[in-house]
Amino acid sequence: MTANHRREKIFEVIKEDGSAKVVDLAKLFKVSEPTIRQDLEKLEEEGLVIKEHGGAYLKNVQTQVQEVSLANQENIEKKELIASKCLQYIESGDTIILDSGSTTTEIAKKLKGFKNLTVITNALNIALMLGAEPGIEVIMTGGEFKPPTLSLTGQKAADFFKGINVQKLFLATAGLSLKAGLTYPSISDLVVKKAMIDAAETTYLVADSTKIGKSAFASLGALSLIDYIITDAGIEDKSLKVFQDNEIELIIAN
Repeated sequence: MTANHRREKIFEVIKEDGSAKVVDLAKLFKVSEPTIRQDLEKLEEEGLVIKEHGGAYLKNVQTQVQEVSLANQENIEKKELIASKCLQYIESGDTIILDSGSTTTEIAKKLKGFKNLTVITNALNIALMLGAEPGIEVIMTGGEFKPPTLSLTGQKAADFFKGINVQKLFLATAGLSLKAGLTYPSISDLVVKKAMIDAAETTYLVADSTKIGKSAFASLGALSLIDYIITDAGIEDKSLKVFQDNEIELIIAN
């Protein structure tokens, strides 16, 4: 891994978790602590992070938490289309899991007015959005708080799903491909995502077309873990063919 590529991955970790320690990053990337400090100095020079003793944290993260806003607002029109398509698969009486993320947040916005719906989520912003809706019961997991994604993660969040059975899961991802499978920037999320999948009868992966063919730092596993991928019409023909050839169910939101 080149120094530039490593710094990109380090920033992905910090962007996802809000902060990171030098000692943890050194173990994660299998380099020395002085090397990581140099990487963090470079990221600080670029205005991406703020260094502190023993690590660094994401710039503007405190403002985002105070305003209950997600950092990632890219491709929002694609995500809105995907969210609208998801409504076709949600029925009155369902118990669903909404994973944390910007696309799942768009789904939550469109659930207002639903009746007799139970939503389990690890996302603080989704819970606040739907918690006062009279027809929706909201249940939150426990876990460690990740400021940039306003989410709860780690083993305690995963343990919440033991013994729980739901009809549908709407799962987020940072990147997906046939080779890398489902990938995420943070290792702590993997146990939570897997526990969600195990708890659901049907798993819908919601991912805009820009995430297809990309991979993040940590792999959850093969695409066979999910039942359907809901994406937008921007998916490239070659990716569409790969999924079809491997009998992966695609739902296109137009």
